[in-house]
Formats: sequence, C-alpha cells, structure tokens
Amino acid sequence: MAISSTSIAFAAQAQDSLEPLTEADLGPITVSATRNKTEKDKSPRRVTVIQRQQIEQQLASTSDPGQVLANLIPSYSPSRQKLSNAGETLRGRDPQYLVDGVPQTNPLRDSSRDSYTVDLSMVERIEVIYGASAEHGLGATGGIINFVTRRPEGGTLSQHAGISLTTDDDGQSDGLGYKADYRVSGAKGKWDYLVAASWQERGVFYDGNDEAVGVAYPGEIQNSTSYDLLGKLGYWIDDNQEIQLSLNHFDLEGNGDYVPVVGDRANGVETGAEKGDPIGDPGYNNITTARISYSHADWHGNELDAQIYTQRFRAQFDTTPFFPYTEDGQPAFDQTRNESDKIGSQFTFNRQGMFDGLVDIATGVDLLQDETQQVLVHTGRTYVPETRFRSYAGFLQTDLHLTEALTVTGGVRRENAKLKVDDYATIDRSNVTDDAVDVGGGEPSFSETLYNAGLTYQATAWGQLYASYSEGFGMPDVGRVLRGISTPGQDVDDLLELTPIVTDTREVGTRLDWGRYGLEVSYYQSDSDLGQRLTERDGRFVGSREKTEIHGLEVTGRAEVGERHRFDLSYAQAEGRSDTNGNGRVDTKLTGINIAPDTVTASWGATWSPDFSSYIQAVHYIDRETEDPQLDFDGFTLVNASLSHALPVGRAQFGIDNVFDKDYFTYYSQSARISDEYYFKGRGRTLKLGYQVDF
Repeated sequence: MAISSTSIAFAAQAQDSLEPLTEADLGPITVSATRNKTEKDKSPRRVTVIQRQQIEQQLASTSDPGQVLANLIPSYSPSRQKLSNAGETLRGRDPQYLVDGVPQTNPLRDSSRDSYTVDLSMVERIEVIYGASAEHGLGATGGIINFVTRRPEGGTLSQHAGISLTTDDDGQSDGLGYKADYRVSGAKGKWDYLVAASWQERGVFYDGNDEAVGVAYPGEIQNSTSYDLLGKLGYWIDDNQEIQLSLNHFDLEGNGDYVPVVGDRANGVETGAEKGDPIGDPGYNNITTARISYSHADWHGNELDAQIYTQRFRAQFDTTPFFPYTEDGQPAFDQTRNESDKIGSQFTFNRQGMFDGLVDIATGVDLLQDETQQVLVHTGRTYVPETRFRSYAGFLQTDLHLTEALTVTGGVRRENAKLKVDDYATIDRSNVTDDAVDVGGGEPSFSETLYNAGLTYQATAWGQLYASYSEGFGMPDVGRVLRGISTPGQDVDDLLELTPIVTDTREVGTRLDWGRYGLEVSYYQSDSDLGQRLTERDGRFVGSREKTEIHGLEVTGRAEVGERHRFDLSYAQAEGRSDTNGNGRVDTKLTGINIAPDTVTASWGATWSPDFSSYIQAVHYIDRETEDPQLDFDGFTLVNASLSHALPVGRAQFGIDNVFDKDYFTYYSQSARISDEYYFKGRGRTLKLGYQVDF
C-alpha cells in the first residue's frame, strides 16, 4: 500500500515553528494507516493525528521518542527513558509500530526496540489508531502507531538544516548532548526526491538530585550515538500514477563509558552509574528498511496502492550475568542479539462513491515472511532457534452511507500463518549444571477470521456519536516461549503458549466541535480470552497466557482563545485485571509492566508576536495501588516548556524538560518489576538550545 500525502493546509509547518495549531489550519485529514483512507473525524473509533508542529513542540525540550509519545497520546505508558519500549503500552496492550505502513514489530521475538527505528526529525506526522486492529496484520492488540516520514516538496530545490545542544542544569561536561540534521528535496520534470540525514550524540542523564541516572541491560539511550539516513526517489508516470523508492537506515549505539551501580530498592536507593569499562560490547539498534510503492489515483475508477518492503533488523543487548561461560580458563559473560529479516507486501484497492455515493469498498491482500533468531554474541550459541514465520491475509472493508448523517462500517480479515522451527536444544544458562533441554521442531499453523464493525452519526452540526467493535490478531512472544522450555519431551507443534492472541475492543464515544472549542470523550473495553501477561520469574520476564480484561475512559478537549492562544486538556483512566489462577475469572490487577497509570495532561501554546511563541505542558501521573504493595505507584508531575523566536535568518528555540527539577523514580521502576538492578530515577531538569533554518 502506498502511503499518500495528506492534503493539509498548514502554513506554520513550513517553518516547523512552535506557533499554536488551530483547527482552521487543517483541512480534512486522511489517515493513511487505515486501509480505506478514513478521514480522522469520520472514524467510528478514536483516532489521533499528531502533526509536525506538535512533534516540534516536544522536540524543543526532549529527544526521547518514548516521552514524545507519552506526552501526546493520553493512554500511552510513561517513557522508560531507556533503549527499550518494554512496558510502554497503548490502552494496556502492545501497539503495532509502523513507518510509512511498514511493520516495525517483530512477531517472533519482540525485542521491545520497535519504537527506536527512525529519528523523529524524519517524521512528518504520527497517526494513532486506538484499540485492537487487524488492518496491518499481526501485532496491533492495543492499537497502531504509524510514523509517516517526510515527502519530497514539489517545485524548486528546498533545504533545511538544524542544530541543537542539550545539557543538564548543572552544565556537567559528560551531560552535554549534540544533534544536527539536514534535509534537501525538490522536483525536476516527472521526478521528485528527498535526502535527509541526522546525527545525535547523547550525554549522561542526571536526576533531580544531580546524580547520574543508572545504566543497565538491555540498553541505553543516554551516553549513546545515533544517526539516520533517509532517501526517497519518486517518478510520476502521469498525474495519477507514482512509483516511489525509499530507503532508511537507523543506527543507535551506546558509547560504553559507564557501568551500573546496583541500588537497594527496599531502602529507596536508586540504581546508579559510574565511569568505567563495561563488560562486553555496547547495545545497539541497527535497522535498514527498503520500500518500493506504487499508487494509482484513478485505475478504472479505483484507487490502487501497493508496496513491497524488506527490513534487516539487528538489536544487541548489553551484557548480563544470565549467560556465563569460560574463556581462557576465566569466567566471562555473554550477551544476546536479535536478528530478524523480513520481506512483505501490501496491496489495496479502494472504490468510493458506488451506487450513487452509498457504498465505499476497500479490499486487498498482505504477504509477510519473517526469519528470526536470537544468538549469544561471543560464544555463537543459539538462545532462540531460527524460526520462520509466513503469513498471508485478505481483507474486505465496507462503508455504507445510509444517510448524510449516518455511516455504518464493517469489515473482515482472514489471517493465515505458519511457523517453522527445526529441532533444537535450549542453552545451559548456568554453565555449572547441564540444564539444556532437547525440543522437537514443528510447523504449527494458525488461521483466524477477524471482524470489525462501527457507525458514526452526525447528530448535529457540532456533535457526532460513534461506536465500534474491532478484533486484533497477535502472536505471543515466540522466542520467549521457545527459549524458556524447561520440561523434556516437548515439541513445537503441541505448545499451548504459541496459540495466537485474539483481542477485541468495544468502544463508544462522542466528538463535539464548536469551531474554536472541541471535546472528545470515549469509553472502551478490551478483552482477550488467552492474552499474554508479562510476569517476572527468577529475574527474567516470561509470558503467562491468561484471560485479561481492560476498560478505560479518555477525554480530550481544546480551546482556541483568539488567534494567538490554544489550550489542550486530556484525561486517561484505565483498569485492567487478569485471570492468574485459571478459573475463568479475572482476579488480579495489572501492574505497570502491562498498563499505564491514570494521566492528566494540560498544555498552553501562545503566539505573542509573528516572531515569538511559547509552549508549556504539564503531565500528572496519578497514584495507583496493586495487589502487591511493592508495585504500588507513587505518582508525580512533570512540566516542560519552550520558546521559539524568529531571527533575521532562521529560528531559535529554547526548551526546558522537567522544569521544576522533580526527583522521582520512573513508572516502570516503581510498578513494573521488583529489582535492585532496575530501580531507576527519571531525568532531572534538562536544557536544550536549538537553531534551524529553511532555505
């Protein structure tokens, strides 16, 4: 499926300024992550489109993509501030991350690195579809987060350059960070092109007490270096047809200058860091994605979108004590690396306005092959055996415009998948006793038929009601299952733990739009008869197949005061339980590894003059209690602020993250796991100065 450019009249976008976004700036927004190209405000489910200007407001004070998502998506978990999005859920379940519609999630061994595959300087907007979805195949049990990268700008040559400097509030030399990015695009004849590059050096993070934030497995974004290279080349066959080739390479690697200092969770002592030479090699993310797309806006009255993609994904984890071995007679520790190679395609046909405008239809076929293994880097041992996953799916989606006010939608997707695993043996994790287990291979196959239905009713010129039911299909973490087998005599074909996860979401909501004022309220229930709840066992997380039920409320409102001020307010509340004893009834509250805390977010954007604007945001995470008092969450409030000033040439920005230098333990550290090694504080007050120019 080709990801087409949305028609958005957004003047401020040209300068990537911090001026407040008003509804008048935007025309109808088509959400490219929906296969039937639904308009945002006509969807029967909650949809958010985060514009470039909103991304810039966040990047003015932070470069952490997890924090950007948490600040802008009410039901997204607080950032871990690590090179891992484990525990960062959407509505209490895993989102499916896409880049231009290409799945970033690895269905066989979820390394929880799939939100760190593209630099946000390359992203034009972020589309968020809430709730279970089967539109892009496996993985969207909590929703879809689609990063839409920048497109070539038509016309003459255009260029952009930006630089920034980040530091803690004490200005310590090892806390300094730098970033530079450059972009050039244009068109000539029937060709258009874009080339973009970014480079970033991150310093050490310091907490509210000016102590270095702890480092640990599985990897860090602090004290790291990253770069991203993006290229696009398009050819317009005629006014309706385009072929585009795109290539993106993203690399983030730790610098390896610090070692962890184990904390004492029982006594409130955080995990720390000190200068030193870590054992082994630094962790990294290394992802290369190639994509060729074709779109035809009027193929015998149909819209045709097709794309073929391939991705090479490598995620290396830092060294842990879980993989000992002997080297030259001396004890040593190994580290793991996920290796995933996938190739896939998506083909979509859209026909709109059939039968005098009564019916819109979208249909298509998706194909995917993924080959994944997890290896031990230094000894060459196999931690997760090579596993091949193949799937093919067809879908049909229909919109019925019964009246000018009432639209009914419905769809079906048939998913067929097969795994192939050869005979293998688990590794001896102790290096003392032989606890390896022989496991028989197999080729289990799965088929699921997934449905969705919804309606939107425009009750008044300013009020709309919507309701929907949708199902999502996901695989459990196959690698986590295969590597964790401890009972001899098992084979892959008979593992209940490999049964697919089918999640359904029921949602009702209303959208109210009074021009300069708007309000959206939605309530949802998300159930899975055989979900996957991460639980900690012997210092490691394993997937427990349990019935889970989650329900929540989301409220967002905006107010535009005059032409210069915009206020936004949101509230997200969620409760979740799982069936831990297998009696068919959910009985135990979900903890922070699975579900976000209740959250209140408020922001104010102001344009004081054509040259000067400001933005301030406060996010309050509310206390939460669980069955285990050790995992109770003590909430906190974080504030970020930024200023933007137009210069004779270009624009300068100044941002402050954690304005009041709040000293706190992260949500994950408090509520996800009980560990002295993972008891981290969050980043303290951070200053960022940037400059960018378009020419």
